[in-house]
Amino acid sequence: MGRTSGNQVERIDQRYGGQNEVDPTLGSDVYCAMFISGIILLLTFPLTIWFCFKTVAEYERAIIFRAGRLLPGGPKGPGLFFILPCIDEFRVIDLRTLSFDVPPQEILSKDSVTVTVDAVVYFRVSDPSMAVLNVENYSRSTELLAATTLRNILGTKTLAEVLSQRDEVSGSLQTLLDDATDPWGIKVERVEIKDVRLPRQMQRAMAAEAEASREARAKVIAAEGEQNASRALKEAADIIAESPNALQLRYLQTLNSISAEKNSTIIFPLPINILAGFMKK
Repeated sequence: MGRTSGNQVERIDQRYGGQNEVDPTLGSDVYCAMFISGIILLLTFPLTIWFCFKTVAEYERAIIFRAGRLLPGGPKGPGLFFILPCIDEFRVIDLRTLSFDVPPQEILSKDSVTVTVDAVVYFRVSDPSMAVLNVENYSRSTELLAATTLRNILGTKTLAEVLSQRDEVSGSLQTLLDDATDPWGIKVERVEIKDVRLPRQMQRAMAAEAEASREARAKVIAAEGEQNASRALKEAADIIAESPNALQLRYLQTLNSISAEKNSTIIFPLPINILAGFMKK
């Protein structure tokens, strides 16, 4: 615990550039105030003793300030801790993972398309002391930073990249947010892009483009089918021309297919050779 508190003091000193150093030994004025507070505590005992003991839950930590200075020893908790009346104040920090929705942002993409994007960010406090000392409101500051970072990241992407590379965009956004909030004692765990909304005119244009593309593919497929069918018919005609009896067998097969449908249609096959004489006359 002593090594951890010392490291926290050094990190805080580095953040503030040597100003307002956290003095582990406090000062004479602080010890004088502690002495006076102890006398008041004894004179009002046992009424004030109930105001000296505080508790924090397993997922919380308490940052104690004594006469305005950070109390050495690092965050307190979980469980019961003692404070001196009149000169001690404390702030409770929640260590659980928190989340917030990034408001919808209108962004101009790299290919000059206006899109509206919103996201959700999951973060937690990794260092309670830095979250209290280095930023006034770490939650609000993280929300504002997430909105501006989202605009900056998506402004360098094309519309196709935003729609098809959501995982890469979310990973880049998480990395930038995590690095930027590290001095605040914040750990950004996850960033997810929820929705990408396009203008109605752009939606209609994309729908028309997709429909035209599907129709073009359908025409190509139909043309290929006609081409294959014509080749098959040519091969069948060549085979029938080589064997005249094959045509008669085809007549019988067609009659068999028609009779299987149980209809009243009667077909009489008429050889072409009979009509050849009339056609000559």
